[in-house]
Amino acid sequence: MPGWALIVLSVVGGLVVVWLVLLLILWLQQRRAGRNVDWRQIMRLVADVVVLLKRLVADPEVPRGTRWWLGGLLVYLLLPIDLVPDFLPVLGYADDAIIVAIALRYAIRTAGRSAIERHWPGTPEGLASLLSLVGAR
Repeated sequence: MPGWALIVLSVVGGLVVVWLVLLLILWLQQRRAGRNVDWRQIMRLVADVVVLLKRLVADPEVPRGTRWWLGGLLVYLLLPIDLVPDFLPVLGYADDAIIVAIALRYAIRTAGRSAIERHWPGTPEGLASLLSLVGAR
């Protein structure tokens, strides 16, 4: 298999795993809150987060440092190399979800919640779940 194909498969596999970890976290969060789980909304959330990150990186109103941080996050998520190797059960993929939550929390502090709300492509319920996940009030 050519090297480029291995990289493409690694990127796609990594994104799928991050998506699944976020699904698990959101499902657990919904159960703790005593709400019914809308799986369509949860499955769409990861794609919405990626679109949100791209929009924030492209927005000149977002502080430059924040855009660099979020751009670095996108690169990190696409690279097949992680801080915690993905072959470790649970921990290997949880680090990606944790880093996304930390980066979004940083973006809210520096760019403001209004920037997140302005660029959010999904539903209001999805935004509320995301804000709850990153600990924004």
